[in-house]
Amino acid sequence: MSALALSVLLSLVSAVAYAAGAILQERVATDTPDRPYAPLHHGVWWAAVALNGLGAVLHVVALAYGPLSLVQPLGALTIVFALPMAALFAGRRAGHTAWRGAIMASVGLAGLLALTDGADSRSLDGGERLVLAAAAFGAMGLLFLVAQSVGRPVVRSMLLAGAAGGAFGIASVFTKTVAVDWTSEAPTVQAPSLVVIAVLAACGLLLSQAAYRGAGLAAPLATVTVVNPVVAAAVGLTLFGEQFRYGVLGTVLALGSGVVAAGGLILLTTERLAVQTREAQRHGEARQHAGRYGEGASAARPASWDRPPDDSDAPSDPDAERPQVGEGVDVGSVPRPRTHLEVEMRSGAVAGGS
Repeated sequence: MSALALSVLLSLVSAVAYAAGAILQERVATDTPDRPYAPLHHGVWWAAVALNGLGAVLHVVALAYGPLSLVQPLGALTIVFALPMAALFAGRRAGHTAWRGAIMASVGLAGLLALTDGADSRSLDGGERLVLAAAAFGAMGLLFLVAQSVGRPVVRSMLLAGAAGGAFGIASVFTKTVAVDWTSEAPTVQAPSLVVIAVLAACGLLLSQAAYRGAGLAAPLATVTVVNPVVAAAVGLTLFGEQFRYGVLGTVLALGSGVVAAGGLILLTTERLAVQTREAQRHGEARQHAGRYGEGASAARPASWDRPPDDSDAPSDPDAERPQVGEGVDVGSVPRPRTHLEVEMRSGAVAGGS
């Protein structure tokens, strides 16, 4: 098997592991909405962490055998794998709109994959690494702060997912530089870069976990899987000397592929917004119905309806206490309500007597 084929195979297995981890993360986010970032007490979350760790290890090995611009876009298949896996194992089926958005995002990234031509791998010097790390953490912090001020759960999740994807993408860039510069004689030289990789990976995991809260599976996962390779490919094109095939035409086609991928994300976002709008309308109608027939009805009915029965309320024998006709008792003094027939008979008797 060639190095390129092995890199593709490892990337596909890594995408499956990431998809399984995302499904578990979304389940944890649903079960523990009060712990959006690190539900340490939830065992399923640790299983998701293990799957994400497996996917990361396979991803690192794939980077050792293939170019950054080849390995990163293959991660877009995570969303394609996640939707049927969620339907099969978790019983959560995606709608037609979600599938269209996922396919658009994957096709767009596949176009970037086909048009990107990887150059010979090179490393980044100390200054470039410092600037790249500062820019990455600054962008992540800005997106996080903006997400905290957004009221719509889906938009907040997209911002957090974008920050997570950026963290994973820059972590991949640093991983590539460490793999290129690694020597057995001086492994401690790479210690700062290894620390940056660990911090970026941890931030990406926590941000992606928070992104699944209130936004479902497809939209946040698609955002992470698209932003991750786009950020890494942009760094590869600008700092690693990688380029698009076919010159200007290839650049234009690559931009078009990026637009298709962005359209898929927008489609997934609007689909989730529509779902939440329908759910809010149903909840509002249910509350109105409860207020109309529940609280409103109970407030309108007499208090005696809710009072437990008492012996004093029980009617006595009507024949024993009812005055008889002809005893000189006026009809208006009769305590028990009369039926229409009785009233008519009584009126006729009184008239005949007079």
